Amino acid sequence: MSIFYQTTFVSACGVLIFGMFYHAITTGASLPDVHVSHSTQKCIKVVNYVEGHKYTCNDLPSHYYHVWVK
Repeated sequence: MSIFYQTTFVSACGVLIFGMFYHAITTGASLPDVHVSHSTQKCIKVVNYVEGHKYTCNDLPSHYYHVWVK
């Protein structure tokens, strides 16, 4: 295998890994926090971190961070 193909392969792997890392960070940062009462097991409030997302306790997203509160 020539040095050109090796360099191209390593570069493509680096770009792929960086892209996957970027996607994971941006997806995780956009998930809202859902505060749930420990005693009643009910939603107290939803903290939206991305402007434009207006999730509420009545309209929860499919993925979110579950935060236990008193």
